[in-house]
Amino acid sequence: MPKGGKKGGHKGRMRTYTSPEEIDAQMKAEKERKKREEEEEASNDNLVEEKLQGSGSEDSDDEGSAKRKGVEGLIEIENPNRVAQKAKKVTDIELEGPRQLSRREREEIERQQAKERYMKMHLAGKTDQAKADLARLAIIRKQREEAARKKEEEKKAKEAAAAAGAARGVNSLSLK
Repeated sequence: MPKGGKKGGHKGRMRTYTSPEEIDAQMKAEKERKKREEEEEASNDNLVEEKLQGSGSEDSDDEGSAKRKGVEGLIEIENPNRVAQKAKKVTDIELEGPRQLSRREREEIERQQAKERYMKMHLAGKTDQAKADLARLAIIRKQREEAARKKEEEKKAKEAAAAAGAARGVNSLSLK
């Protein structure tokens, strides 16, 4: 049986639920706080720009301008395993340069090119499968030609038999 027995909760206390009005108030307070922080950052950025332009130096610390959490601001700690993420500017990104393809993309392109090469060879009749298909088609054509010839011969034979039968029928009528 879990702690607290059947009732649940923590150490016998009753559960408390936040009302929708309280949630709305908290959300509004959070939005206002974010808005104030953005305004402060904008004003700080303007002050930093004015200082940089006034002094003529272009040294800027990415670490100094970023907010630090907890004790980080008080103690300088450098973790050799931590990779600092550098923000890339839109002007620095090279869109025109050759992009490195991933292994899957490279394999997919190679697969498509191999398929296209095979289809060209197949249409030209140079692959083993194409040769086998053409041989099979030639055999089928011969069989169909022979079947058509036999059918034509049978049709002519029936016509000849019918003509001969009609001639006999005329002869038999006259004898009676």
